[in-house]
Amino acid sequence: MTRRQDLSQAHHPAYVVWELTLACDQPCTHCGSRAGEVREGELSTQKALSVVQELAAMGTREVVLIGGEAYLHPGFLEIIAGLKAAGIRPVLTTGGRGIDRSLAFKMAGAGLYQASVSIDGLEPTHDLMRAARGSFQSATAAMGFMREAGIVVSANTNVNRLNMGDLEDLFEHLRTQGIHAWQVQITAPLGRAADRPAMLLQPWDLLNVVPRVIALKKKAWAESRIAVMAGNNLGYFHPEEPVLRSLPEHPEDAWQGCNAGKFVMGIEANGAVKGCPSLQPSYIGGSLKDSSLKQVWDEAPQLAFARARTVDDLWGFCRTCPFAQECLGGCTFTAHSVLGRPGNNPYCYFRARAQQKKGVRERLVLREAAPGQPFDNGRFEIVEEPFDAVDVKPPTPRELVKKRAPTV
Repeated sequence: MTRRQDLSQAHHPAYVVWELTLACDQPCTHCGSRAGEVREGELSTQKALSVVQELAAMGTREVVLIGGEAYLHPGFLEIIAGLKAAGIRPVLTTGGRGIDRSLAFKMAGAGLYQASVSIDGLEPTHDLMRAARGSFQSATAAMGFMREAGIVVSANTNVNRLNMGDLEDLFEHLRTQGIHAWQVQITAPLGRAADRPAMLLQPWDLLNVVPRVIALKKKAWAESRIAVMAGNNLGYFHPEEPVLRSLPEHPEDAWQGCNAGKFVMGIEANGAVKGCPSLQPSYIGGSLKDSSLKQVWDEAPQLAFARARTVDDLWGFCRTCPFAQECLGGCTFTAHSVLGRPGNNPYCYFRARAQQKKGVRERLVLREAAPGQPFDNGRFEIVEEPFDAVDVKPPTPRELVKKRAPTV
């Protein structure tokens, strides 16, 4: 979640990410939801339109439609139109493989305001990561079709060891596509990414990635007025955190803690409700088939965890961090995906810098494989080693996306 929130307001689902269907047309190697086939019991269009009215009544300002691929839901265009009519801004996050000119204009006609296209590297890297030849070209074409239709176009990228070398050249490609913004986040070990530990960044890789993202952010805004934004699991309290985290009009911003269940909500295709769309199944607070949206939001403890989180909920390095009170352990789903519970997050730039000053680095070693369900995670162990330890021979790109058994 990167949108700036007014924390003086009472908690409400201002920003909602709604998985319309788990059906997908790409078998991406890093997919947290393991998308492909529809979920059992996905909401009908009629039920979805009734949920739109509940969202409007609770003050939702923006809904991001995701999947799978949201456009594979039979009521996709009707739901966009329903959101627009209810005064809620409809937005789409997509891989873009099935978006041609006709669909782009239909989406614009229904009221779609903005679309963020997932581009995860230059063509060879992107197609390998998406496990779909031609994916880079179709995603790039989709951006052009939507821009032609009058939809505001942005991009998003999951950064990992497969694509971290592509960032600067990828930005140049995205700039030629007329993007308005670019969100950069790290690939968390969720779903299929949990099956590929070699793909994941190691915590010390942030020492390489974060300064480059900051440099790109400064360049993008100065030269092209493109807003480069850090996702909710990239960064934390280093000297340039306000630069990394802020919107251009709010340069004083910094990480304000996990907003899951505070101003953010996730809805899964079968009506399950979570405080954030990427949270694990244990955070599901109820179903819209059985309860009203307001009832789940107000009463489910699974959605309320971040509202009451304190420093006492932290452990490990995060408990002793000088920024513990402000950060409160960073991104919940990322920390949970690594160590099996939140409150201690090794993916932290300040932490990596602090460890470097001590001459050590933290290596994540998979000890328990993920069970194979949407938004599941395995279990990693943190191993400290000398900072200048020599890595084994770097794996090839194809080895990075290969499924591997856990190291024990």
